[in-house]
Amino acid sequence: MDIAIEVRNISKSFGKVKALDGVSFSVGRGEIFGLIGPDGAGKTSMYRILSTLLLPDGGYAEVCGLDIVKDYSSIRKLIGYMPGRFSLYQDLTVEENLKFFATLFSTTIDEGYDSIKAVYSQIEPFKNRKAGELSGGMKQKLALSCALIHSPEVLFLDEPTTGVDPVSRKEFWQMLASLKERGMTIVASTPYLDEVRQCERIAFIDKGCVSGTGSPEKILSDFAEIFNPPAINRSHGLAKEKQNNAENTEKRKSENAIEVSNLVKAFGSFHAVDGISFCVKHGEIFGFLGANGAGKTTAMHILTGLNQPTSGTGTVAGFDISREHEQIKRHIGYMSQRFSLYDDLTVAENIRLFAGIYGMNDKEIARKTDDLLSKLEFADHRNDLVGTLPLGWKQKLAFSVSIFHEPEIVFLDEPTGGVDPATRKQFWELIYDAAERGITVFVTTHYMDEAEYCDRISIMVDGKIKAMGAPEDLKREFKQPDIDHVFTFLARQAKRKSD
Repeated sequence: MDIAIEVRNISKSFGKVKALDGVSFSVGRGEIFGLIGPDGAGKTSMYRILSTLLLPDGGYAEVCGLDIVKDYSSIRKLIGYMPGRFSLYQDLTVEENLKFFATLFSTTIDEGYDSIKAVYSQIEPFKNRKAGELSGGMKQKLALSCALIHSPEVLFLDEPTTGVDPVSRKEFWQMLASLKERGMTIVASTPYLDEVRQCERIAFIDKGCVSGTGSPEKILSDFAEIFNPPAINRSHGLAKEKQNNAENTEKRKSENAIEVSNLVKAFGSFHAVDGISFCVKHGEIFGFLGANGAGKTTAMHILTGLNQPTSGTGTVAGFDISREHEQIKRHIGYMSQRFSLYDDLTVAENIRLFAGIYGMNDKEIARKTDDLLSKLEFADHRNDLVGTLPLGWKQKLAFSVSIFHEPEIVFLDEPTGGVDPATRKQFWELIYDAAERGITVFVTTHYMDEAEYCDRISIMVDGKIKAMGAPEDLKREFKQPDIDHVFTFLARQAKRKSD
């Protein structure tokens, strides 16, 4: 095998934390290689070392036959790198971002256009739009174009499709397949099992060590407890949930936690939300699905009191979405795509801050904080800065903080983006526990297996709800084997390209 990347006994520590501990693997030239592992495994540190952005403490590595320490300047001209968080400048336009990255590599858009044409042509009509105004799928394509503008030999992708809808993810991996055909070497990380299977070989890294290298089938089988944990059994809590719902229904004026009729949100002539109507029952887990740009985040902002509709009516927890948005905010919990926790505060300080905002008294905060930390098994990390926690831990903490005050409804905007399957399962166990306590859960997700966990789901296309019902009912209605196929079938009917 002609070697493009050689890694031998690489180690890296940050204080007492050993991020990488004697990591070794090799990547063939022209190969799609997966660097796969749970949150905090050391993947990002490895990418930064191979991209010459971080020096190892020990070991040796070559990229394209060049030493990562001695030849860092030459390596940077030969590689492209998409970090886990988009490296785009949000206040620059699509074209300005591309020009900036072209300039870094002493080239121009015209000179590098052939290298990016297949990807960039899809977003070129929006070249004058700011990057911050693009959907996740469009940002992904722009970031990839920026990484390819200088025709690199090796492409490093650190979870590039996190937060991107299933259809856009499929398109992205089709692009990677075409880049491989041109001889490019690709190293990618991903939490999605369908993408893991797109790699020719993968190295499984956990706790800073490579535990195995081989075909996707072999690694997924050898480490099934991480990649394919047992399905969640919700049946044990259904009786309790029905009892809670029965007791609480008597106290409510309506059986619905959310009611929406003909909701519209227009930006000029563009209708991001175009006349949607639906209701969500108390204690229900309701999945709100749609491709990037379909309008679901805009709708969620209206329901959470962060924005007002152009027209239409609706209530959330009994409060009018047009007139009583401040009351809505006091009766809900909300967890955004980007965590609302403060990285420079400790775990306990974050809990106390948000509990105080929700109006809880000191005695209640102290009692519930101890209970929560014990339940999450965070007691030993009470005084750790949130910024030092692994991604999955942050998400579980952020969710727990969002329902700390026992709201009637909690809104979760893609809460498990970028998290490994085992941690996602733990997160959904927390969601089920909240539902069993009578909290209504309104969740968006790009993981179609998570959609199967919901009581009902809706699927938005072009600002409208195209399907709604229980997962099993939708699979029968559209004659599809799973929700992934239902979603793809509907999303590919989209006509507008203004995301």
